[in-house]
Amino acid sequence: MKLYIKLLLFFAFLPCCTSALFSQSDPIDSLRILSKTQNDTNKIESYIKIAELYTGRNLDSAKLYSEKAHQISTSSGNQKLIIVTTHQLGNFARENSDYSKALKHFEESLRMSNELKDSTLIANSYSGIGIVSSRLGDFRTAIKNFYQAISIYEKLNDTENIAIGYLNIAVDLKKVKELDKCIEFNLKAIKIFEDKNDLLNVAAINNNLAGVYNKNKNYRKAIESAEIAKKYFIDNNYIRYSAYPITNIAVSYDSLNMPIKAKKNYLEAIKLQTKNREPYELAFLYNAYSNLNYKQKKYADAIKIGEKGLEFAKEVNALEFISNSSKNLAKSYAKVQKFKKANEYLTLHLKLKDSLFKKEKIKDIAELQFKYETSKKEKEIAIQKEQLLEKELSIKNRTLYAVLLGSALLILAIISIGFYKKHQFKRKQLQKEIDLKDALSTIKTQNRLQEQRLRISRDLHDNIGSQLTFIISSIDNLKYVSIDVNQRLKDKLSTISSFTSQTIYELRDTIWAMNKSKITIEDLHSRILTFVEKAKTASEKIEFEVNYDIDKNMSFSSLVGMNIFRVIQEAINNSLKYAEATKIEVQLQKTNNFFEAIIKDNGVGFNIKSIDLGNGLSNMEKRMSEINGKVKINSEEKKGTKILISVVLENTADDV
Repeated sequence: MKLYIKLLLFFAFLPCCTSALFSQSDPIDSLRILSKTQNDTNKIESYIKIAELYTGRNLDSAKLYSEKAHQISTSSGNQKLIIVTTHQLGNFARENSDYSKALKHFEESLRMSNELKDSTLIANSYSGIGIVSSRLGDFRTAIKNFYQAISIYEKLNDTENIAIGYLNIAVDLKKVKELDKCIEFNLKAIKIFEDKNDLLNVAAINNNLAGVYNKNKNYRKAIESAEIAKKYFIDNNYIRYSAYPITNIAVSYDSLNMPIKAKKNYLEAIKLQTKNREPYELAFLYNAYSNLNYKQKKYADAIKIGEKGLEFAKEVNALEFISNSSKNLAKSYAKVQKFKKANEYLTLHLKLKDSLFKKEKIKDIAELQFKYETSKKEKEIAIQKEQLLEKELSIKNRTLYAVLLGSALLILAIISIGFYKKHQFKRKQLQKEIDLKDALSTIKTQNRLQEQRLRISRDLHDNIGSQLTFIISSIDNLKYVSIDVNQRLKDKLSTISSFTSQTIYELRDTIWAMNKSKITIEDLHSRILTFVEKAKTASEKIEFEVNYDIDKNMSFSSLVGMNIFRVIQEAINNSLKYAEATKIEVQLQKTNNFFEAIIKDNGVGFNIKSIDLGNGLSNMEKRMSEINGKVKINSEEKKGTKILISVVLENTADDV
């Protein structure tokens, strides 16, 4: 026998979960006293809380305070308060099983909430619509509305309402037999309520789980969970809600084939729900109790009880209960040989079963209807085309005017394009003239710079150069003025003479660089050879080798060329001073887009990590950084030293 287990719907619990519920005194009395001294806004809030607390105890009182709150809000004209009290009227109508009125109130509150753009009120309205849809057996609409509510509550970080949304979804997942998912959503909700110490909703979830355990045939566990819920509801004066776990206990004993205990609990639940005037719950209970009588072969009692359950189901248009009651009545009538009645109820059951659980058929019908409507529209379009053809003669003149207007616009467009092209051509010509003037200006500037270089180099050569030469000559003469001049003074004069000679040499290098706007590879090679020849006179035992593997006409700016030469010069001097080498090689080459100079010796080498490289390397790095170049030193003890300098070729031509 398939059993339907009623799960408690939680939306009505939302406002009740306050600490006041668990105090020794009745919170309703406190709220009544408080409301007498409050302004309208706070009074409405108190009345709604009183109505919600009465929902689990006395529906007449719940109705009275719901209507009082709505009257005050309507008089105040406060839109938000009107929405809140309209929603409360929906809650009461739902608990009173007046689902059409409840749905009307919730849809009205949703409309007003959207106008007010109040997220919380919108979400509450979705929840209300979802619960009523669930009661009416429209589970997909119900779950859709619950998810819409949850998505808003998540944005508001409203964990309590998120949990209630989970529970509402769990109710419908159970009805469509998604039991694993149902348990998952119940457990997600119970964790939130346990963290909040919300014992009312924890009890309600235990009742929900009891229903799911019954579906999974875990009847003992179902009884255990339902007893926990029942005890809490009774201990806290929620007698109305105790009917739900009692119903689950009855179903468990029924399934365990313990008819005496099952009957006792069914009758107790029926008594409570009759007092509560809950036709929705009574529809389920009478159907389940009818089934119990059927199993005991009390077919006349089963029919009598089943017919009563069907009346309650039809009263609230609960399709799922109408379907279940029809099925059970069909079986019972068949047993008493009333086959016409049995067939009538079986037909009703199968019809409702298809509408409840075979939505795919509805979808197929909708698609066929869509195709039909499309075909119908295509025929209408064909008729309209015929009518248009008949009217073509009357609109020929209009078409001609349109053609003439289009032609005029086309001619105007062609003329406009011509003017635009002409304007663009003039702009290009003007830009070319500007570019040419800029180029001529650049050439003139470069020529003036070159003239300035030549003038400075002549001044350096004629004035400073001649003066330095005079100093050398004077120092040499001083050494021979007297034979009595001591040796130390002679050495000092020789040092000054050598230093001055070196200064003249470097001055000539500078003048050489300044005389040129560009320095070619051939110029650089030649200058290096000159320096090497001079070095040979000071170090006759060292072999020098200078090579280049690069286009000799490739050039650098004077700044780049001079810096490269000075770095090579410094590297050779370092080898002469410290390397104790017998051979020094200089290689000029091009690698990819880089100019490279390699200075290599076969001297004693050194450990780069343990030696202070001093000012020499610092000067080399500074010179190369000025021209965006790099210096890299590799050296090993007893294996010599290799210095690599590199600079990007494309950058060299832009330097001055």
